[in-house]
This record gives sequence, structure tokens and C-alpha cells, in this order.
Amino acid sequence: MDTKKILIVDDETDALSILEKELAARGYSIITADNGNDAINLAKSEHPDLVILDLWMPDMSEWVIDAKLKADLKTNDIPIILLTCLLQRKEGEKQGRVIYDQVFIAKPYSIEGLSAQIERLTNWQCTHR
Repeated sequence: MDTKKILIVDDETDALSILEKELAARGYSIITADNGNDAINLAKSEHPDLVILDLWMPDMSEWVIDAKLKADLKTNDIPIILLTCLLQRKEGEKQGRVIYDQVFIAKPYSIEGLSAQIERLTNWQCTHR
């Protein structure tokens, strides 16, 4: 089985580092970005299996990042999980909350719930490419 590559995007370095370590310990290959421009460039050059994007990015709205990734043929097939503190954990933890075709995971997240969502999305992606 191939190692799944995940791009994590968060402007908070502590949150980025913690999530990077948690997912790397679960066997994922991790690349990181702390701003929208780097996220878009890395997605294009590295073509990760999934992007985990913090909902509040100061330099570029998460909606702009998402729109740019979906508009580019190199990146439009990459699933995106948005991490947010706007949902209560019980709403977004197990399956992720889907709103307007976007998958949201509540902060603070459980690593088990997030990992389950990663597997669901990346397995779906592999069968629909």
C-alpha cells in the first residue's frame, strides 16, 4: 500500500507541528504550509492525496485557497478537509460535517476521528480517479 501524502495548512505553528507529528506517527507522509500561496504552490508541485486546511487563514481566505485548487486541473481532484472551531465537536467529529460539499472537522479534533475521515476521503479518491 502506498503511503498517503497529506498537505497540512495552518498559520499557527504549534497547531501545524502537533498535527504533523500526530499524522506522521500514523504513517502518513506530511508536507506543510503556513500560508495560502505556499499551500497552492505545494499542492500543484507535490499533488498530495489530501489537504487539511485551517478555516481561518490571515493571508488568503480558505475559500480562495479552495477555489484556486478546484479551478486548476492539476489540483481539482484533491479532497480537502477544513478544520474549524465553529462546529461543536459532537457535530463534526465522527463523520465530519458536510456543508456545501465541504468536509468540516471540529476543533479540537480527535486524531482517531480525523484519521477515519482521511481514510474515507483518500480511499474514495483512489476509486474515483
